[in-house]
Amino acid sequence: MKKKILIVEDEANIAMVLKAFLTNAGFAVEQAYSGEQAMNLFETWEPSLVMLDVILPDRDGWSILKEIRKKSACPVIMLTALSDIHYRLEGLNGGADDYLTKPFIGEEVVARARAVLRRLPQLATEKTAIFGSLRVDFIGNKVTLHGKPVHMTPRDLSLFLFLTSHPNQTFDRDQLIDAVWGVDYVGSDRAVDMAVKRIRQSLAEWSSDEGDIITLKRLGYQFHVKTRA
Repeated sequence: MKKKILIVEDEANIAMVLKAFLTNAGFAVEQAYSGEQAMNLFETWEPSLVMLDVILPDRDGWSILKEIRKKSACPVIMLTALSDIHYRLEGLNGGADDYLTKPFIGEEVVARARAVLRRLPQLATEKTAIFGSLRVDFIGNKVTLHGKPVHMTPRDLSLFLFLTSHPNQTFDRDQLIDAVWGVDYVGSDRAVDMAVKRIRQSLAEWSSDEGDIITLKRLGYQFHVKTRA
């Protein structure tokens, strides 16, 4: 079954080029030219990935990203002509999975789409792990805290599953980039820091007496467990 990509881009010529490249690469593609149309298609078509322009005629991409994150962990790649690092960080901190600055090469867009959609192999031999009030389902790719679902972006969830499948082991940024983002990742390793920050926010109600994601200076990150059922 073809992966479905929703392109949200108000410049028709750019949208057409993106659609041509992605269709030729084997994806099913739909297009939206406004925020309202994008959310309607998102609800009814249920895409596997959204490519979202920052500047649209009726609303900005940041607000659409925020709305998507309230409903779904569907991967989102931001598209924009804005090259300032501030905008990159705003998108990534808001839950975007990747960022492309215009003008871009069609082949790169396809490669980024494939990288974001690539699923990690099974990371743990056990089906579930329980760390106090935190439960991790490695088969269903779900996390619950105090019996309630914990919502994360696909990239953040992949990172969290990797760390929880290796409790009390330390990984530096490069190791985490290779394991979660992939060896073909092109970007700053600070993406790891931002992902960890968002995961910590998602687990704000998890007791530090049970565990935490800790930072070891000059060494990296560790899923440090104090209590395990």
